[in-house]
Amino acid sequence: MAMVYGTTSYSATIISSSPAATQSSSPPAPAAAASSSSARVRVRVRVCLLPGRRGKPLPLRCASSGMEPIAGTALYPLHRCKTIYLVRHAQGIHNVAGEKDFNAYMSQDLFDAQLTPLGWSQVDGLREHVKKSGLAKKIELVITSPLLRTMQTAVGVFGGENYTDGVSAPPLMVENAGHSGRPAVSSLNCPPFLAVETCREHLGVHPCDKRRSITEYRPLFPAIDFSLIENDEDVLWEPDVREANESVTLRGYGQGKRRR
Repeated sequence: MAMVYGTTSYSATIISSSPAATQSSSPPAPAAAASSSSARVRVRVRVCLLPGRRGKPLPLRCASSGMEPIAGTALYPLHRCKTIYLVRHAQGIHNVAGEKDFNAYMSQDLFDAQLTPLGWSQVDGLREHVKKSGLAKKIELVITSPLLRTMQTAVGVFGGENYTDGVSAPPLMVENAGHSGRPAVSSLNCPPFLAVETCREHLGVHPCDKRRSITEYRPLFPAIDFSLIENDEDVLWEPDVREANESVTLRGYGQGKRRR
Protein backbone atom coordinates (compact mmCIF):
# COMPACT_ATOMS: atom_id res chain seq x y z
CA MET A 1 0.00 0.00 0.00
CA ALA A 2 1.17 3.54 -0.60
CA MET A 3 0.42 6.78 1.15
CA VAL A 4 0.87 10.38 0.06
CA TYR A 5 1.00 13.35 2.40
CA GLY A 6 0.48 16.79 1.04
CA THR A 7 -0.28 20.47 1.23
CA THR A 8 0.34 23.06 -1.46
CA SER A 9 4.00 22.88 -0.47
CA TYR A 10 4.34 19.28 0.76
CA SER A 11 2.90 15.98 -0.33
CA ALA A 12 3.71 12.28 -0.05
CA THR A 13 2.34 8.80 -1.00
CA ILE A 14 1.95 5.44 0.87
CA ILE A 15 1.63 2.03 -0.72
CA SER A 16 0.40 -0.85 1.40
CA SER A 17 -1.44 -4.08 0.88
CA SER A 18 -3.51 -4.00 4.06
CA PRO A 19 -7.26 -4.27 3.46
CA ALA A 20 -7.68 -2.15 6.57
CA ALA A 21 -6.85 0.76 4.31
CA THR A 22 -10.07 0.20 2.43
CA GLN A 23 -12.32 -0.70 5.35
CA SER A 24 -14.16 1.94 7.35
CA SER A 25 -12.76 2.07 10.87
CA SER A 26 -12.94 4.60 13.67
CA PRO A 27 -10.42 3.89 16.43
CA PRO A 28 -10.22 6.39 19.28
CA ALA A 29 -8.74 9.69 18.20
CA PRO A 30 -5.94 11.29 20.26
CA ALA A 31 -7.12 13.42 23.16
CA ALA A 32 -5.85 16.52 21.43
CA ALA A 33 -8.40 15.96 18.68
CA ALA A 34 -11.06 17.49 20.90
CA SER A 35 -9.35 20.88 20.90
CA SER A 36 -10.64 23.69 18.73
CA SER A 37 -7.33 23.90 16.87
CA SER A 38 -7.48 20.34 15.54
CA ALA A 39 -9.75 18.41 13.19
CA ARG A 40 -11.10 14.89 13.03
CA VAL A 41 -11.63 13.99 9.41
CA ARG A 42 -13.96 11.12 8.52
CA VAL A 43 -13.71 9.72 5.02
CA ARG A 44 -14.35 6.45 3.24
CA VAL A 45 -10.88 5.21 4.02
CA ARG A 46 -10.57 5.85 7.78
CA VAL A 47 -10.28 8.60 10.37
CA CYS A 48 -6.81 10.11 10.02
CA LEU A 49 -4.87 12.38 12.35
CA LEU A 50 -1.14 13.11 12.32
CA PRO A 51 0.92 14.62 15.15
CA GLY A 52 1.42 18.33 14.60
CA ARG A 53 3.40 21.02 16.33
CA ARG A 54 3.29 21.07 20.13
CA GLY A 55 1.61 17.67 20.14
CA LYS A 56 -1.55 18.83 18.38
CA PRO A 57 -2.76 16.74 15.42
CA LEU A 58 -2.60 18.26 11.98
CA PRO A 59 -5.79 18.45 9.93
CA LEU A 60 -5.77 15.88 7.16
CA ARG A 61 -7.51 15.38 3.90
CA CYS A 62 -7.66 11.82 2.59
CA ALA A 63 -8.16 10.53 -0.92
CA SER A 64 -8.81 7.10 -2.34
CA SER A 65 -6.70 5.29 -4.91
CA GLY A 66 -8.64 7.10 -7.62
CA MET A 67 -6.22 9.95 -6.86
CA GLU A 68 -9.02 12.48 -6.51
CA PRO A 69 -9.79 13.92 -3.03
CA ILE A 70 -13.26 13.11 -1.74
CA ALA A 71 -15.49 16.17 -1.86
CA GLY A 72 -16.45 17.68 1.47
CA THR A 73 -13.97 15.78 3.63
CA ALA A 74 -11.62 18.69 4.37
CA LEU A 75 -12.60 20.58 7.53
CA TYR A 76 -9.79 23.13 7.10
CA PRO A 77 -8.77 25.33 4.15
CA LEU A 78 -6.85 23.25 1.63
CA HIS A 79 -3.64 25.23 2.05
CA ARG A 80 -3.59 24.23 5.74
CA CYS A 81 -4.20 20.53 5.12
CA LYS A 82 -2.02 17.57 4.35
CA THR A 83 -3.30 15.04 1.85
CA ILE A 84 -2.71 11.31 2.11
CA TYR A 85 -3.34 9.05 -0.88
CA LEU A 86 -3.80 5.37 -0.11
CA VAL A 87 -2.99 3.11 -3.05
CA ARG A 88 -3.64 -0.62 -2.99
CA HIS A 89 -1.09 -2.89 -4.65
CA ALA A 90 -1.82 -4.15 -8.15
CA GLN A 91 -2.94 -7.71 -8.87
CA GLY A 92 -0.63 -10.35 -7.37
CA ILE A 93 -0.32 -14.04 -8.17
CA HIS A 94 -2.00 -14.81 -4.84
CA ASN A 95 -5.10 -12.82 -5.86
CA VAL A 96 -5.54 -14.96 -8.97
CA ALA A 97 -4.98 -18.23 -7.13
CA GLY A 98 -7.19 -17.23 -4.19
CA GLU A 99 -10.11 -16.27 -6.42
CA LYS A 100 -10.08 -19.76 -7.91
CA ASP A 101 -9.62 -21.57 -4.61
CA PHE A 102 -9.42 -19.83 -1.23
CA ASN A 103 -7.31 -22.68 0.12
CA ALA A 104 -4.58 -21.62 -2.30
CA TYR A 105 -3.68 -18.83 0.14
CA MET A 106 -2.06 -21.56 2.23
CA SER A 107 0.35 -22.49 -0.55
CA GLN A 108 4.07 -21.98 0.06
CA ASP A 109 4.39 -21.32 -3.68
CA LEU A 110 2.74 -17.93 -3.04
CA PHE A 111 5.32 -16.82 -0.46
CA ASP A 112 5.72 -13.01 -0.66
CA ALA A 113 3.67 -12.95 -3.85
CA GLN A 114 4.79 -10.86 -6.81
CA LEU A 115 2.66 -8.98 -9.34
CA THR A 116 1.05 -10.72 -12.31
CA PRO A 117 1.40 -9.40 -15.89
CA LEU A 118 -2.06 -7.85 -15.45
CA GLY A 119 -0.83 -6.29 -12.22
CA TRP A 120 2.02 -4.64 -14.07
CA SER A 121 -0.45 -3.36 -16.67
CA GLN A 122 -2.44 -1.81 -13.81
CA VAL A 123 0.77 -0.22 -12.52
CA ASP A 124 1.53 1.24 -15.96
CA GLY A 125 -2.00 2.62 -16.24
CA LEU A 126 -1.89 4.31 -12.85
CA ARG A 127 1.58 5.70 -13.56
CA GLU A 128 0.30 7.30 -16.75
CA HIS A 129 -2.67 8.79 -14.90
CA VAL A 130 -0.46 10.15 -12.10
CA LYS A 131 1.82 11.83 -14.64
CA LYS A 132 -0.96 13.25 -16.82
CA SER A 133 -2.87 14.61 -13.83
CA GLY A 134 0.21 16.47 -12.57
CA LEU A 135 0.14 14.63 -9.26
CA ALA A 136 3.59 13.12 -9.84
CA LYS A 137 5.18 16.56 -9.44
CA LYS A 138 3.47 17.16 -6.08
CA ILE A 139 4.48 13.97 -4.29
CA GLU A 140 7.51 14.25 -2.04
CA LEU A 141 7.52 10.94 -0.19
CA VAL A 142 6.38 7.40 -0.96
CA ILE A 143 5.87 5.07 2.01
CA THR A 144 5.60 1.42 1.12
CA SER A 145 4.89 -1.84 2.89
CA PRO A 146 7.96 -4.13 2.78
CA LEU A 147 6.34 -6.82 0.67
CA LEU A 148 7.44 -7.64 -2.86
CA ARG A 149 4.11 -6.82 -4.52
CA THR A 150 3.72 -3.48 -2.74
CA MET A 151 7.26 -2.32 -3.49
CA GLN A 152 6.84 -3.34 -7.13
CA THR A 153 3.63 -1.30 -7.26
CA ALA A 154 5.11 1.72 -5.51
CA VAL A 155 8.25 1.82 -7.64
CA GLY A 156 6.37 1.15 -10.86
CA VAL A 157 3.88 3.97 -10.28
CA PHE A 158 5.97 6.65 -8.58
CA GLY A 159 9.57 5.77 -9.49
CA GLY A 160 11.81 7.34 -12.12
CA GLU A 161 12.26 6.25 -15.71
CA ASN A 162 14.21 3.19 -16.85
CA TYR A 163 17.59 2.94 -15.16
CA THR A 164 20.74 3.54 -17.21
CA ASP A 165 24.04 1.84 -16.40
CA GLY A 166 26.76 4.21 -15.28
CA VAL A 167 24.43 6.53 -13.37
CA SER A 168 25.85 7.23 -9.90
CA ALA A 169 22.50 7.00 -8.08
CA PRO A 170 21.39 3.42 -7.28
CA PRO A 171 18.20 2.16 -8.95
CA LEU A 172 14.93 1.92 -7.05
CA MET A 173 14.42 -1.55 -8.48
CA VAL A 174 16.87 -3.76 -10.35
CA GLU A 175 16.04 -5.52 -13.60
CA ASN A 176 13.71 -8.53 -13.27
CA ALA A 177 13.19 -8.00 -9.52
CA GLY A 178 10.83 -10.67 -8.24
CA HIS A 179 10.84 -12.41 -11.65
CA SER A 180 8.96 -9.41 -13.01
CA GLY A 181 10.62 -9.32 -16.42
CA ARG A 182 10.72 -5.54 -16.01
CA PRO A 183 13.66 -3.20 -16.65
CA ALA A 184 15.45 -1.51 -13.77
CA VAL A 185 13.80 1.67 -12.45
CA SER A 186 15.80 4.82 -11.77
CA SER A 187 15.73 6.68 -8.45
CA LEU A 188 16.34 10.01 -10.20
CA ASN A 189 13.61 12.64 -10.64
CA CYS A 190 11.21 10.97 -8.24
CA PRO A 191 10.39 11.21 -4.51
CA PRO A 192 12.28 9.19 -1.88
CA PHE A 193 10.86 5.79 -0.91
CA LEU A 194 10.56 4.60 2.69
CA ALA A 195 9.59 1.08 3.78
CA VAL A 196 7.40 0.91 6.90
CA GLU A 197 6.58 -2.41 8.60
CA THR A 198 3.22 -1.29 10.03
CA CYS A 199 1.80 -0.81 6.52
CA ARG A 200 1.75 -4.55 5.96
CA GLU A 201 -1.13 -6.88 5.11
CA HIS A 202 -2.85 -9.01 7.76
CA LEU A 203 -0.07 -10.95 9.45
CA GLY A 204 0.13 -14.70 9.82
CA VAL A 205 -0.98 -18.04 8.32
CA HIS A 206 -0.95 -17.07 4.61
CA PRO A 207 2.56 -17.43 3.12
CA CYS A 208 1.78 -14.71 0.56
CA ASP A 209 1.75 -12.20 3.45
CA LYS A 210 5.13 -13.23 4.85
CA ARG A 211 8.02 -11.02 3.78
CA ARG A 212 11.57 -11.84 2.82
CA SER A 213 14.48 -10.68 4.94
CA ILE A 214 15.61 -7.09 4.48
CA THR A 215 18.98 -8.51 3.46
CA GLU A 216 17.24 -10.11 0.47
CA TYR A 217 15.25 -6.97 -0.39
CA ARG A 218 18.12 -4.49 -0.41
CA PRO A 219 19.78 -5.83 -3.59
CA LEU A 220 16.39 -5.88 -5.35
CA PHE A 221 15.38 -2.36 -4.28
CA PRO A 222 18.69 -0.55 -3.62
CA ALA A 223 17.27 2.98 -3.30
CA ILE A 224 14.37 2.15 -0.95
CA ASP A 225 15.12 3.21 2.62
CA PHE A 226 14.67 0.23 4.98
CA SER A 227 16.24 1.96 7.99
CA LEU A 228 12.99 2.09 10.03
CA ILE A 229 12.58 -1.70 9.97
CA GLU A 230 14.15 -3.08 13.13
CA ASN A 231 14.35 -6.79 12.31
CA ASP A 232 16.04 -8.30 9.29
CA GLU A 233 13.84 -11.41 9.39
CA ASP A 234 10.04 -11.36 9.50
CA VAL A 235 9.39 -11.80 13.22
CA LEU A 236 5.75 -10.63 13.01
CA TRP A 237 4.33 -13.37 10.77
CA GLU A 238 3.20 -16.52 12.60
CA PRO A 239 2.28 -19.75 10.80
CA ASP A 240 -0.71 -20.57 13.04
CA VAL A 241 -2.14 -17.16 14.02
CA ARG A 242 -4.03 -14.88 11.62
CA GLU A 243 -4.09 -11.26 12.75
CA ALA A 244 -7.54 -9.90 13.64
CA ASN A 245 -9.01 -6.85 11.85
CA GLU A 246 -8.95 -4.92 15.14
CA SER A 247 -5.25 -5.60 15.47
CA VAL A 248 -4.57 -4.33 11.95
CA THR A 249 -6.37 -1.09 12.80
CA LEU A 250 -4.45 -0.64 16.04
CA ARG A 251 -1.20 -1.37 14.24
CA GLY A 252 -1.99 1.40 11.78
CA TYR A 253 -2.37 3.79 14.69
CA GLY A 254 0.93 2.80 16.25
CA GLN A 255 -0.67 0.74 19.01
CA GLY A 256 0.88 -2.41 17.65
CA LYS A 257 -0.22 -5.05 20.16
CA ARG A 258 -1.55 -8.04 18.26
CA ARG A 259 -4.96 -9.58 18.82
CA ARG A 260 -5.81 -13.11 17.74
